[in-house]
Amino acid sequence: MDSAAFASGDVLAIDFGTSNSAAAIIEQGAVRRLQIEAGSETLPTAVFFPADGGMLIGAAASEALIAGDEGRYMRALKSVLGTALFHEKRLIGGKRRTLAEIVTAFLKEVKTRAEAEAGRRFDRALSGRPVHFHSADPERDARAEEDLRGCYKAAGFKHVEMMFEPEAAALASAVAEGTTGTGLIVDIGGGTSDFTLFRSEGTGIAITASHGIRLGGTDFDHAVSMRHAMPLLGLGGRLRRDFGGGLLPVPNALYVDLSTWAKIAFLYNRDTERAVEDLLRHAEAPEQMQRLKTVIEDELGHELAFAVERGKIDANSGAGAEIDMGMIAPGLAARVTPGTLNAALSDMREALRMAIYETLMLAQISPAQVDSVVLVGGSSLMALVRDEARGVCPGAAQRRSEAFTAVVDGLAWAAAGRGVARA
Repeated sequence: MDSAAFASGDVLAIDFGTSNSAAAIIEQGAVRRLQIEAGSETLPTAVFFPADGGMLIGAAASEALIAGDEGRYMRALKSVLGTALFHEKRLIGGKRRTLAEIVTAFLKEVKTRAEAEAGRRFDRALSGRPVHFHSADPERDARAEEDLRGCYKAAGFKHVEMMFEPEAAALASAVAEGTTGTGLIVDIGGGTSDFTLFRSEGTGIAITASHGIRLGGTDFDHAVSMRHAMPLLGLGGRLRRDFGGGLLPVPNALYVDLSTWAKIAFLYNRDTERAVEDLLRHAEAPEQMQRLKTVIEDELGHELAFAVERGKIDANSGAGAEIDMGMIAPGLAARVTPGTLNAALSDMREALRMAIYETLMLAQISPAQVDSVVLVGGSSLMALVRDEARGVCPGAAQRRSEAFTAVVDGLAWAAAGRGVARA
């Protein structure tokens, strides 16, 4: 980011997140988080298209879904940046539109609400972005930033700059805590995990290294759903052959999409219904497959995903929990224990640990040189994140920043000219 571009003038800092978004400015020497959602400093990054037209965003979108209103709900839009799906026209809310147009409309509404709250116009934006939208794919990564930048421009911002989210969180931490020494930001969001090693330097920071992987809370949800909820809908079962003996395994592709926030909305079509009907005809355990049919026909995928998310959060406390699937069949639930949760997320543990080590190697420092580890992002509340960070840097003091607003706070400080240098 070129901090000189934002040394003065009205600039809106925006954290457009996979699960939640926020906007902020600096006023009278302090961060002012703008309430772009009534009564809240964060806005759920969700949209709902009612059958009678229009678009709802944030809490209103989730409320419409929960109320059973007829329409199309969508979440985790950020995860589709840089993919062909982002520019494909689909029938959504009675109109053929692209996800790019939907993200643009979302950002335009954020801009409108922020301007109304602040009482001024914002023609420039400083947006957060993950270190890598897509791991190990530079071309798609660049395309994702281009997609996001294009949406900001189409939403009415004349000038847009980007800043790595963990670097913004590092700046916010340095300003808020006033600490010195070497710090490690561990920022686990809805779609990505990002890491920054930094040194506090007076009123600014020096970035030593930043790294990121495409792994976040929605991936945790996916893993928990595949292990606990989807088997009750037929995953892992067997199918009878049309001809000959023997049984075939139930294919998992449909369950993968049903466990993926960004893909659920695209399952509600006749092709999916026909595929499920075929599975039901051949299922060795038709009762479970009938539940899958109910989910697709009644469009219960997002309600199930919310139930999985709640079950994951409850089980994270260290006690047993249940994924309430009563919306599919009365009394249906999937038990989640600390042991099964750990098993479902074991691959994520390894990925997080290796990513922290990679960040240290990029900075060419040892774990013993890290004075503090700062946990950021909603998914950093998962115990496995804390445990893996402590395992790599056992001597570092560990603390939590503002889980949902640290990034937007740092963006606001950067937009106001606080220093971010490269070590």
